Amino acid sequence: MPSIFAYQSSEVDWCEPNFQYSQLVAEFYNTFSNVTFLVFGPLMTFLMHPYIQKRSRYIYVLFILFTITGLFSMYFHMTLSFLGQMLDEIAILWLLASGYSIWLPCCYFPTFLGQNRSWYISLIVTITLVSTCLSFLKPTINAYALNTIGLHIVYIVVQEYKKTKNKELRHLIEVSTVIWALAITSWISDRLFCSFWQWINFPYLHGIWHVLISFTFPYGMVILALVDSTYEMPDQTIKVRYWPRDTWPVGLPYVELGDDHKSC
Repeated sequence: MPSIFAYQSSEVDWCEPNFQYSQLVAEFYNTFSNVTFLVFGPLMTFLMHPYIQKRSRYIYVLFILFTITGLFSMYFHMTLSFLGQMLDEIAILWLLASGYSIWLPCCYFPTFLGQNRSWYISLIVTITLVSTCLSFLKPTINAYALNTIGLHIVYIVVQEYKKTKNKELRHLIEVSTVIWALAITSWISDRLFCSFWQWINFPYLHGIWHVLISFTFPYGMVILALVDSTYEMPDQTIKVRYWPRDTWPVGLPYVELGDDHKSC
């Protein structure tokens, strides 16, 4: 039985040929396409610092998990080890759980919890702990299970899109949905149509998934922060800004607290 630390001890392998450019890196492009996570995590923490101080310092944990997810994904694709796979997938699971705990509006809570966020967070932590243990039973299906959570997030975003008249929020949802659709298409294509991509000598769809999903998460966080503010911070003006410049056609979204307050 191979060690959990051993190269290629994971049952999961992606389309990119192994050890093509280095004997130390199993999947070169899949490894280094995670660099955007390492950049966006600290950058978003800095940009959203005033908002985090006002809303909840637990959001720092979320951005730390976002960065750690990139590191663990790099380790997994560099080694294709079982340990790397589990660290990568468990980090994603807890990242999603953190986002749910902080930003899910009370109106989406299970009815038996009422609108008690403390009970809801306890439920999320319990489910996540159980899911963490279950992830070791059949590791090959973990990635599929994680992507189904994304479908529920899309459902919530669609519901909020129908409710809101906020043009900025609607624009963010539209852009993030397109990026997410491209990302999930890349992931599925790499998984299901690998032989085709290898035939045309372009087996790099999973690396493209990394880059696209690393953009989708900041967009999703800003969307949830805007939605959350209507429920939890109704007296506070929240502005959407883009790094590096608001006037650029493409940028990294973040939220900024307005100087003025809404009247109650």
